[in-house]
Amino acid sequence: MELANRVKTLTPSSTLAITAKAKELKQQGHDVIALGAGEPDFNTPESILQAAEEAMKQGMTKYTPSGGIVELKEAIIAKFKADNNLVYEKEQIIVTTGAKHALYTLFQVILNEGDEVIVPAPYWVSYPEQVKLAGGVPVFVPAKEENAFKITPEELELAITDKTKAIIINSPSNPTGMMYSKEELEQLGEICLKHNILIVSDEIYEKLIYSEDPHVSIAQLSPVLKEQTVVVNGVSKSHSMTGWRIGYAAGPANIIKAMTSLASHSTSNPTSIAQYATLAAYKMDGEFSEKMKHVFSERLEKLYQLITEIPGVTCIKPKGAFYLFPNVTEAVRANGFKNVDDWASALLEEEKVALIPGTGFGAPNNIRLSYATSIEALEEAANRIKRFIKTHQS
Repeated sequence: MELANRVKTLTPSSTLAITAKAKELKQQGHDVIALGAGEPDFNTPESILQAAEEAMKQGMTKYTPSGGIVELKEAIIAKFKADNNLVYEKEQIIVTTGAKHALYTLFQVILNEGDEVIVPAPYWVSYPEQVKLAGGVPVFVPAKEENAFKITPEELELAITDKTKAIIINSPSNPTGMMYSKEELEQLGEICLKHNILIVSDEIYEKLIYSEDPHVSIAQLSPVLKEQTVVVNGVSKSHSMTGWRIGYAAGPANIIKAMTSLASHSTSNPTSIAQYATLAAYKMDGEFSEKMKHVFSERLEKLYQLITEIPGVTCIKPKGAFYLFPNVTEAVRANGFKNVDDWASALLEEEKVALIPGTGFGAPNNIRLSYATSIEALEEAANRIKRFIKTHQS
């Protein structure tokens, strides 16, 4: 049977391909160090697990409203007020099956065939694919490495056409770990308002910041920017709940209403038990997040030191998330490989280190390393990478 045209243009996930190969090697008995993980390596806190168990015992295992239970919406509203000084009503919140589904649903309800969405590169792998699935056209704006992988107002202005519908801002960023400052967001926001462009602000790594720079949501900068922005967030990274699949979006009521209607015909509702678990997550104090942030900060310092000591590798130190995004152009060239993908594949085969080539993120000179693993594993991985580069030195 002929497949639908909409799926024929999808690009396979480089992350999943590397992960599958790493698992295969592990099953064969090899000592594989996996640096491709896009999730914290901590278990979900005990109080959240207990809340899920209690919800099941109390029979909270049925359908819920498509946009999420009222209690969780209220908890999310309280979170926005406390963390971002943003005030929303329940009609402006939708709870979704992960932040990824919030983004997918959003693009489905705002894009018509041929509408353009500006995607700064490097980008999270699913952004352009979700835009394409909604009939839209991703327009990539390269964010220069010398500008810490952030686009400038001038670069944004040049990318805008009469078909531009939205822009995606991901801060802190996957894969780079970079963050936009308040001043930078104000400048980008001014251009979006000028051209009536919807801002999609993906803030899923908000709680994982390792510098003195505060997280700033572009929606909090002014009432008009708030009206022009849909904020996407969730508990996957902040509370180590990736498998629970709870995310949410906050924005103009008409957009949220359309997203809720679409969700009612696709997922019916987010998992009821996971919603009650998330309610418990937002009743916790910040101790777990602070502990996780402290551990990630130590790992960042160690891995950054190790990676920047490797010949042929340069790296901008990130401020958030849990990734390094080093440039390996010189190493790849010196090792005689055609491209980063071949270099990374050989590294996995020979030294059993799994990392993600930057090609899938729109940055073919870079690799993504996750430090969501132990310092011992990071040290061993760095040694193996250094050995691999030395072995292939031409």
